[in-house]
Amino acid sequence: EIQITAEQILREAKDRQEPELFIPPTQKITDPEELKSYQLGKRKEFEDKIRKNRNLASHWYKYGAWEEAQQDFARARSVYERAMHIDYRNPAMWQRYAEMEMRQGFLNHARNVWERATTLLPRVDSLWLKWVHMEETCGNVPGARQVFERWMQYKPGENAWKCYAKMEQRYGETEKAREVIQQFVMTHNVIDTWLYYAKFEEKVAEIERSRRVYEEAVEALGEWSKDEKLYVAFAKFEERQKEYERARAIYRYALDNIPKGKAEEVYAMLTAFEKQHGNTQGIEEVVVSKKRFQYEEDLKQNPLNYDLWFDYIRLEEQMADVEKCRDVYERAIGNVPKVAEKHYWSRYIYLWIMYAIHEELEEEDPAQARAVYEECLKVIPHSKFSFSKIWLMYAHFEIRQGDLAKARKILGTALGRCPKNKLFRTYIDMELQLGELDRVRKLYQKWLQYNPTNTHVWVKYATLEDGLEEADRARYVFDMAIHQPLLDMPEVCWKAFID
Repeated sequence: EIQITAEQILREAKDRQEPELFIPPTQKITDPEELKSYQLGKRKEFEDKIRKNRNLASHWYKYGAWEEAQQDFARARSVYERAMHIDYRNPAMWQRYAEMEMRQGFLNHARNVWERATTLLPRVDSLWLKWVHMEETCGNVPGARQVFERWMQYKPGENAWKCYAKMEQRYGETEKAREVIQQFVMTHNVIDTWLYYAKFEEKVAEIERSRRVYEEAVEALGEWSKDEKLYVAFAKFEERQKEYERARAIYRYALDNIPKGKAEEVYAMLTAFEKQHGNTQGIEEVVVSKKRFQYEEDLKQNPLNYDLWFDYIRLEEQMADVEKCRDVYERAIGNVPKVAEKHYWSRYIYLWIMYAIHEELEEEDPAQARAVYEECLKVIPHSKFSFSKIWLMYAHFEIRQGDLAKARKILGTALGRCPKNKLFRTYIDMELQLGELDRVRKLYQKWLQYNPTNTHVWVKYATLEDGLEEADRARYVFDMAIHQPLLDMPEVCWKAFID
């Protein structure tokens, strides 16, 4: 038994239904009375729609277009004028109004509409451009120029100035186009406008003028000129003129003046330039510049990274640029550790040591090396800790300069401010080499006053006297040693005494 549901019946009925093809009858108007009746009905229909919602622009558009189609231009103008009273801020309404006048050949009416529109809405570029297009299409170039001049008084955006300049170029008025662009640059003093000016001069084969524009841009923009876009464009211009040395100088000037974080493109362009037009040395300089840039960026993040300073210094030393090398050294030693603990100062002190050695050996400037040592000793907080290595290196430096008295004074100061076993040992070795035995004995005595528990000092003192065949002195020293209340290794002292 087959069951048929109501849903199936309705679906089949819908599927078998033939489509309704309603074609409205064609209305043919045969006499003026019928035409007037039709027009009256149509106008009433438009007026009713406007009465219901007069702010809807599409009603006005259709109404005006219909009146234009009826060749009743006075009524069409009346429709657009009524629309303007309701909303004069609608640029599209002004455009339709003016385009209607243009289509029908009423150019003076169209000019009147454009003038009113641009007076009420001077910041709407499309209105000005349409007006200029109309004048230019009619062959009225002076009129188009006047429209542009009126427009420029409002100091519009970049596109307006470029359109004005292009129009002058189209008619071969190069000098007038130049004047327009000069006003453009004065109004919009930014990099893009200067580049537009320079490219214009290059396009009209005024190479010297173009170069002068680039140079003026750098001066006129001031701080704003520190942008890689301007320098890259300038260098590419010189490269197109086959002025490779000028291009190279511009790239290097840019690297020296642009903030490091904004110079990525300059580095890339300079590298490509050197590969194409330079030599091995030029390519190496670019690579070094890029490394230098990387070091600068890393040191901004952590200026107390002394290992990074060492790498940076070695890079500058390889380039053999005295001023740059000194500048990096000065900046490096200016980053004093913030904590007065010897552990944090260990790497920092080696910057001073490298600086002093560099000045003495590489630059052969003893006065500068001496100044480095003295400044270093002022920076170290000797009341908390000191570095015997610095004192000894300073003393050895003065010995190399032939100033023995100054070396003795330095070591004496070191023993007075921060006595250490290493200082005593080195001072004694120096005096032994000079044969100053009385000084050696005094130093041993001071050493024992500073550290009387050090068995090795007693043994060395006694061994010295024994070597000088001063048996009584040696015996006296050993006797004092074994009577000390505290020795770190008394058995060593006894064995040396017995021997």
